[in-house]
Amino acid sequence: MDRRAWLAERQAAVVASYDSAAAAYDGHGYPSATQRDWIARMLRLIRPGGTVLDAPCGTGRYFPMLAAAGHRVAGADQSAGMLARAAARGIAFSLELMALQDLPYVHGFDAVMTVDAMEHIPPEDWPRVLANLHRAVRPGGVVYLTVEEQDPPKIAQAFAALSARGLPAVRGEVVEGGAGGYHYYPGRDQVAAWLRREGLGIVDEGYKQEDGWGYRHFLLRSARDAPAACPG
Repeated sequence: MDRRAWLAERQAAVVASYDSAAAAYDGHGYPSATQRDWIARMLRLIRPGGTVLDAPCGTGRYFPMLAAAGHRVAGADQSAGMLARAAARGIAFSLELMALQDLPYVHGFDAVMTVDAMEHIPPEDWPRVLANLHRAVRPGGVVYLTVEEQDPPKIAQAFAALSARGLPAVRGEVVEGGAGGYHYYPGRDQVAAWLRREGLGIVDEGYKQEDGWGYRHFLLRSARDAPAACPG
């Protein structure tokens, strides 16, 4: 199978998975306390009354937190089902149906947050997505990014299984029934290299295990605006 066609198939599976899960998504008890802590850190770095883009926004889980802090909220998501749930909150001034690869914004926001989403982005698209997020923030703005990590043995096992099926996978890709249909785990070093190439400097960084998954958290600014990183 052609890799481009395979990735398109996988992306469609991701969208279908989120569409089908949208109605019950907020009830599954996902642990979001750490993400909320990092969002609070992000908000301390931007001006009062700023504008924040949550992309992908999912059901708008974090909209009330952003609005309560006095910020205007916009959202984007590739799942129509998730976006409908976000719209029902009546908080966002703008909601757009689109993937991270297609974000068109230019210096429109004081902060952009991409939470629990980059694991669905294939390696070919990481530079494009980072460029889109970077371009969306105003000079001096902040990007909050989470990056999911997986144990190396599971990554190796998944790569061997996909290769044995003749699929055009690369190391780091994991395909499971349900659970979004496609995940890619690049590892911290590869992520840092992509960030440097895009000109995004790490303002703060941390790592925590959440419900059996490893999550790395990054607060980013344009390299020229970013102070020394504070790895955690």
